[in-house]
Amino acid sequence: MREADATDADEVIALWEVCGLTRTWNDPAADFARAIEGPASAVLVLREGDALAASVMVGHDGHRGWVYYLAVAPDRRRAGLGRRMMAAAEAWLRARGAPKLQLMVRADNEAALGFYEALGLERQPVVTLGRFLSDN
Repeated sequence: MREADATDADEVIALWEVCGLTRTWNDPAADFARAIEGPASAVLVLREGDALAASVMVGHDGHRGWVYYLAVAPDRRRAGLGRRMMAAAEAWLRARGAPKLQLMVRADNEAALGFYEALGLERQPVVTLGRFLSDN
């Protein structure tokens, strides 16, 4: 496992797409670039041989640690790779002093909710609000 660099972009974005993590209102290439270029964020990748098996984006905003885009190649699911990626994201955040890990899951994604709950994450009594700041 290692931090991704610019040469990983196309392969990581393709993994995010095949895993159904991208949305038309978010530019995955811009998200990837911001994460690898930022001083408080990274994309972690796990390879098996030459193949990208899993990735996760992680960042720290100075108050909380955040996890995004956890992706495991469809043919590698149920092999513990998602658990390994979450452990790596948590270790990355702990090393930077993050007091809490948070992530967002779409309310209708029962499989993802079950996965994270099995790892010990708990639903939080909060409502997420947002606004787009650009037309991207």
